[in-house]
Amino acid sequence: QVQLVESGGGLVQAGGSLTLSCAASGTIFAINAMAWYRRAPGTQRELVASITSASITHYAESVKGRFTISRDNAKNTVYLQMNSLKPDDTAVYYCNVAVAPRYGASWYPYWGQGTQVTVSS
Repeated sequence: QVQLVESGGGLVQAGGSLTLSCAASGTIFAINAMAWYRRAPGTQRELVASITSASITHYAESVKGRFTISRDNAKNTVYLQMNSLKPDDTAVYYCNVAVAPRYGASWYPYWGQGTQVTVSS
């Protein structure tokens, strides 16, 4: 089993910054892609940013230039640095990590429990 523990959400004023963290633990042989998604009330979950095992990153257009995704492979942790936050960024943020529990196993996606980010105007 794999557990993902998220931290770093909270309430911030528009223009402020927050950093989210997501640490994976448990039966882990290797981790492939890691990503952050978000879901605002009344909307579908959307991909915010992703990072491959080779540290190639992808961002949603709405966050380009403001958010930065990074990973620490030694700690099995993915981060999301969020700057210049806007009220439209208000959502529950979820991490998603593709894990192989042992050599030769398929990648399996795990989800964090979600952390609330609220940006006030």
